[in-house]
Amino acid sequence: MPSATDATGKLQPITQCTVNVPGAGTLTPRILPEISDSKSATYNDEPIIGRSFPVKTFSHSDNRTISMKWHIVIVDQATLTEAITQLKAFQSCVYPANGTVGQTPYEPPSICTINCGIMTYAGSGSNNLCVVLKSYSVSYPTDVAYDPTNFLPYKFDIDLVWDVVYATSGLPGNSMIIQ
Repeated sequence: MPSATDATGKLQPITQCTVNVPGAGTLTPRILPEISDSKSATYNDEPIIGRSFPVKTFSHSDNRTISMKWHIVIVDQATLTEAITQLKAFQSCVYPANGTVGQTPYEPPSICTINCGIMTYAGSGSNNLCVVLKSYSVSYPTDVAYDPTNFLPYKFDIDLVWDVVYATSGLPGNSMIIQ
């Protein structure tokens, strides 16, 4: 079983939990992110004459949303560079990409993949979940030490809210989730 720290006490990357951001590469946490996974279904009421309660009819499912709190701890120059890279990569996910000159002024933001074991199960035996970043939020605490060059605190969290996206041909049904 891998160790959480090396011989010097430095946190090791958790290589089995990743976020892939096109153009920025694969981001790996050093602390397991807090993850919440939510999805809901919408049912309509259909009134029936003479029935005391309406019949519920399934309308549609809503988005599957993955919320993630990505923890950053900086202990040396390498983890400072890593923190800045990860922060900028996540921020880039909500901005449009440059379009093709003369054709489109911009393209939609990147589709990313997240993989963090059973917590991000994609169905059909895969944990690589295609997602789009809906929002990120960073608050920089003032009760921890900070890097004097760029004022980045040595510990902070990035809150991320992802919507799961599927190809039309790969929409999951309940049997795929149960497997």
